[in-house]
Amino acid sequence: MTLLQCSPGSRILNIITKFPRYRLFLPEYCALPCEEAARVIVENGSQRQSFGVAALAVHGLIESVNDSALGEKINRIEMIVPDGQPIVWALNAFHQLDIDFKIPGPTLTLEVLKLANEQQLNVFLYGSTADTLQRFQDYIATSFPGVTVVGVHEDRFRDATDEEDAADIERINASGAHIVLVGRGCPRQEHWVADHVGKVDSAMLAVGAAFDYHAGKLKRAPMWIQKYGLEWLFRLIQEPGRLWRRYLFTNLQFIRMCVQQRLKSGRSR
Repeated sequence: MTLLQCSPGSRILNIITKFPRYRLFLPEYCALPCEEAARVIVENGSQRQSFGVAALAVHGLIESVNDSALGEKINRIEMIVPDGQPIVWALNAFHQLDIDFKIPGPTLTLEVLKLANEQQLNVFLYGSTADTLQRFQDYIATSFPGVTVVGVHEDRFRDATDEEDAADIERINASGAHIVLVGRGCPRQEHWVADHVGKVDSAMLAVGAAFDYHAGKLKRAPMWIQKYGLEWLFRLIQEPGRLWRRYLFTNLQFIRMCVQQRLKSGRSR
């Protein structure tokens, strides 16, 4: 596994300046600030351009490294934003960048909804449970009245059959959705977005727990905890039974990989 130089973003509309992407072990991350990333997303979505987006934290990065199927397709997603302060630190260290702060899925979701509200765009919600979807819909209706939710799809919590997937694609495209928010959990949502680039005529955002946060089911960590890269610990306290194994193994593997890369870079110099 090696770090490669940046490569230009692809399939961006002509009105959007192409943005560089920076490889961190495997995923190629975008280094745009949150507001600029949201503007690129909404510009693509407003013109019904198929455009994949993922907010990828340490867990998602490690999944893409360990899961060969995901690893082969992860960079089909045109915009991967660093959802995690440790990702930001690593990108800054290995690519001499000056990224100020991470772009969490819930924060990116709000920025996109804010712009979508101004342009009165259509949004489709894909994934999660019926209760969470209803609460999230209510939140959008109250906070972003210019946004129209043109469809929701409760997660099957399994892979769709070919027939089901074709029906899902037809339904989303027929709805007139400009933006599809995907909340299926990592890595299922990244697989879904990567598999539907070029098939779904919308900007598709894999935003993980954003559904639960904005539905009022989870609490965000205070900003000082986020800045120290400890939001994972705040989430672990809230959901220890579900998350302890994920954070124990993925965090340790990420630290090991970063140390190895630093030592390798030092020897090269």
